[in-house]
Amino acid sequence: MIKNVLITGSTDGIGKLAAIKLAKEGHEVYLHGRSQEKLNSAIADVKRESNSQQVKGFLADFSDLNAVRKMAEEIRSELPKLDVLINNAGVYHSPKANNKDGLDMRFAVNYLAPYVLTNALIPLLKNATEPRIINLSSAAQSPVSYDALKGNEAVPVTQAYAQSKLAITMWSFYLAKALPEISVIAVNPGSLLNTKMVQEAFGKHWASADKGADILYDLTIPEVYQGVTGKYFDNDKGTFAEAHPDAYLKPKIDKLIQTTKDVLG
Repeated sequence: MIKNVLITGSTDGIGKLAAIKLAKEGHEVYLHGRSQEKLNSAIADVKRESNSQQVKGFLADFSDLNAVRKMAEEIRSELPKLDVLINNAGVYHSPKANNKDGLDMRFAVNYLAPYVLTNALIPLLKNATEPRIINLSSAAQSPVSYDALKGNEAVPVTQAYAQSKLAITMWSFYLAKALPEISVIAVNPGSLLNTKMVQEAFGKHWASADKGADILYDLTIPEVYQGVTGKYFDNDKGTFAEAHPDAYLKPKIDKLIQTTKDVLG
């Protein structure tokens, strides 16, 4: 069955590679980028490498949550349904520590933006058969500082990144329980994959970007994961595994969700 799939942060890296794999099989693929030039180039590349014309794109700077809301409106006006949403966009190093609202860039892009986008697109997901949400987590997960999430405390980049990744994992588990009709899986696509973000952050890699793209494809399409929800897939281990202990503590999850709502107004 042909699916329509939205992959955020897909102008390069594992998002773009996953888009090519999906487009090759005839699925309708929607890319996302923050630069119109890069987005247009990525769409052309995916079309050429997949030999498919079923590739389109949406534009938004994920550090700007109003831009994310606007993109969601455009998607809702254009698509009757959405089979799979892959929240892949992420940032580690950034020229600016905070966005225009004073929020840490890691929290804004890696957690708050997918939170806003996903909640806006839930009606489209509910219109699909066996809808899925794939949220990009990481092997790096650290307890969330709610002051840091609110922009009231500055924390080191490594900590902000790890906290944002635990936040999206905790929210994934929350969403799975709140929306049993939608499959929600958090995934560590692999540590130190050969992507632009990793090279800029660490200057080295342990595995090819294809490793990450392959697991995104596998979690999106094959029947083997049908009905699986509320779990964390660790691609370093190649299996479902335990996330950080905080991801299973209801009081901490509830506090995260309430704080998130407060931050978003």
